[in-house]
Amino acid sequence: MPSFEVLDQDGNTVKSADFIGKKTIIYFYPKDNTSGCTAEACSLRDNYAALTAAGYNVVGVSKDSVKSHSGFRSKHNLPFTLLADTTTKMLQDFGAWGEKKMYGKTVLGTLRRTFIFDEEGILTRIIEKVDTKNAASQILEG
Repeated sequence: MPSFEVLDQDGNTVKSADFIGKKTIIYFYPKDNTSGCTAEACSLRDNYAALTAAGYNVVGVSKDSVKSHSGFRSKHNLPFTLLADTTTKMLQDFGAWGEKKMYGKTVLGTLRRTFIFDEEGILTRIIEKVDTKNAASQILEG
């Protein structure tokens, strides 16, 4: 797992080392309160019990602010941590930042990707084509 240190939705510092010892899902998404990102978060929320029963810790990451994450998490009753990577360093280090097409133009932005790590922080799987409405199923059936 790439090393990182960012703030969560409550303004607490979270480090990559905090996740050693747990299987961890880190999913990167473009923006709080947009349709696809909300569908993805709600899929993970609605299947959170199954994900935790399978031993996973779930973490969402976008470049939105702590305040935006706090509101998004509260509005949708999300039971997992959201990390605010406002500098995009974490996004870049994970390979979740790059060129994408938006309204026919090539822009730099967040690439919707899900990374799954084992207890030692070793990457076991990347989901590059995330089905936002079935994000949890993609993880559990993988």
